[in-house]
Amino acid sequence: MHDFPGAGADIRPLTRAEFEQIRLLAYHQFGLDLREGKEQLVSARLGKHLRRLGFRTFHEYCDHVRGDASGRALTEMIDALTTNCTALLREPAHFEFLRKVALPEFRDCLPIQVWSAACATGEEPYSIAISALEEWGDAARQNVRVLATDISTKALETAQQAVYPAEKLADFPELMARRHFVPGEHRWKGWFRVRCQLREMVEFRRMNLTEPFPALPKFAVIFCRNVMIYFDRATQARLVNRLAQCLEAGGYLFTGHSESLLRGSHALEYVRPAIYRKPGGSPRTTNHARSCRCAP
Repeated sequence: MHDFPGAGADIRPLTRAEFEQIRLLAYHQFGLDLREGKEQLVSARLGKHLRRLGFRTFHEYCDHVRGDASGRALTEMIDALTTNCTALLREPAHFEFLRKVALPEFRDCLPIQVWSAACATGEEPYSIAISALEEWGDAARQNVRVLATDISTKALETAQQAVYPAEKLADFPELMARRHFVPGEHRWKGWFRVRCQLREMVEFRRMNLTEPFPALPKFAVIFCRNVMIYFDRATQARLVNRLAQCLEAGGYLFTGHSESLLRGSHALEYVRPAIYRKPGGSPRTTNHARSCRCAP
């Protein structure tokens, strides 16, 4: 057994059997790899749900999650167990590479599609759209479309609201911030909203990356950063190969810096840390590439 920090007397400590229930549920539904040693994290993060719902044991809570036909309880559980930690222009070198290398390679192949997988609260897809606008100006509004997906409905709601606190823009160049964000007034003072022309470039959808993909276009660039750390090696390898199928020839996959891909487990070429490229010639060399769809 593992003590639950701060638990009230009405909540029983997490048992090994209950941890195994939660571990298997998270793995089979979302590919989340909760290894031994995560018991205290699980009990701490799920405890508030037990209190809110009035359950005394984690076993009762698991039954509730399984029995919720809406899937909301399962999503809340995963939200609690993972961290939607992101920022605007997070890993600036990635966005510099996007502007100066990746986008110019597709300049003669417009329009292009970019996918922000595991987009969390939206900072990443908006950063992609900002990078395109900074590089191509108004032409980006007609020629770059960003698909932003996440498993969390709560995170997607925040992303679609497109309103962020001032601290999110603390490291943003002032002129760039003025071009792409509108400062709030009155009760919204200290908050900034993404400008309309930027929001129109991004489409948000809920998607579970461990399930079969829906019909998708071929992408010039895919960002899939800081989500594979939650998966085991086998799940990571399957996901990378499925993402590679969704790239155009010459397209780029961006991963998190702690997510180095195993050699031999994929067909992508290493470019630099956390950036990989799909071989096969120059981008979109035939009209066929425009109409390809990703395999499930």
